[in-house]
Amino acid sequence: MQHDDPRQSTVEAGAGVAHEAPHDAPASQDGSAADAKLAAMTAERDELKDRTLRTLAEMENLRRRTEREVADGRTYAVTNFARDVLNVADNIRRALDSVPAEARASAEGALKGLIDGIELTERDLAKTLERHGVKVVEPKGQRFDPNRHQAMFEVPDPEVPAGTVVQVVQSGYVIGDRTLRPALVGVAKGGPKAGAPADAAQA
Repeated sequence: MQHDDPRQSTVEAGAGVAHEAPHDAPASQDGSAADAKLAAMTAERDELKDRTLRTLAEMENLRRRTEREVADGRTYAVTNFARDVLNVADNIRRALDSVPAEARASAEGALKGLIDGIELTERDLAKTLERHGVKVVEPKGQRFDPNRHQAMFEVPDPEVPAGTVVQVVQSGYVIGDRTLRPALVGVAKGGPKAGAPADAAQA
């Protein structure tokens, strides 16, 4: 029958204690490594999120820009053609203006038919241009706008504010929001300034 040696038990117990002590340091190191790894993953997540948001914003801007370019393409695709057609419209108007008002009023038979046909052609041409976004500018009575009008001369007229369009030499046209051709106009001078009170103008 064997008896346990107390010295062996003490050594084994001591060995156990000595074996367990070193675990404290690696546990602390593992915690620091985990924190560092978590911080790195968080930073990577934030960076990816930022990139994703930037990409989505860029895609939205691209979509809007593309839609705008497509819309502009539809609106302004006929610009050069429309500008050429304006010469036809001018010639039709010149033909009508060449007939004196009295002769037009008293016209009969073939002459009346010819005048009516030219007027109908002018109206149809204007409607066709308008269907494609081209509209005539009617500036008479409006304040002179250098973006839409081209002043050819000044007309002394104290009855209207200075800078008012009082005569149209040639019609202007716009396509969409852009000026296709400025109207050639005569502008009033000598009257009260636009926007001035009536009392101040009389003084």
